[in-house]
Amino acid sequence: MRDIIRSCEEKPFGGKVVVFGGDFRQILPVIPGGGRAETVLAALNSSYLWEHCKVLKLTKNMRLLAGLTDDAAKELESFSNWILDIGDGKINLPNDGQVEVDIPSDLLIQNSGEDPIETMAKEVYGQAFQTSTDKDLYRHRAILTPTNDEVDKINDYML
Repeated sequence: MRDIIRSCEEKPFGGKVVVFGGDFRQILPVIPGGGRAETVLAALNSSYLWEHCKVLKLTKNMRLLAGLTDDAAKELESFSNWILDIGDGKINLPNDGQVEVDIPSDLLIQNSGEDPIETMAKEVYGQAFQTSTDKDLYRHRAILTPTNDEVDKINDYML
């Protein structure tokens, strides 16, 4: 752009506003065959352009808050702040990259001795998941897991 817009040759992108979007906690650049160091160095915040960027943060998820009661919105904000604090490494300081996080008991699913996947499925989908053909039951809920092996186990149980 600096080649096209000669009046602002000293500014990145010819002085034009460019909007970058994303979340550094979620999506890192993919460097084929690269390790952690190469991945970090390829991120925008490691670029020489970063000093020219102004970071604006969204502070409210308006779509998520629509239709919530004040109490539910406060509970959601508290949970969101807790998750952000974990992501920012503010929980159980100091930490060396590994930290044990205490999960509040109201967020835990108590296993009553039965199959943990069954317990989780009943908690998320209720008893109806075993007999229901209603697609909305599955459309608005999800079980997240960190590995494909666990996904396969849950899918095998659910299907």
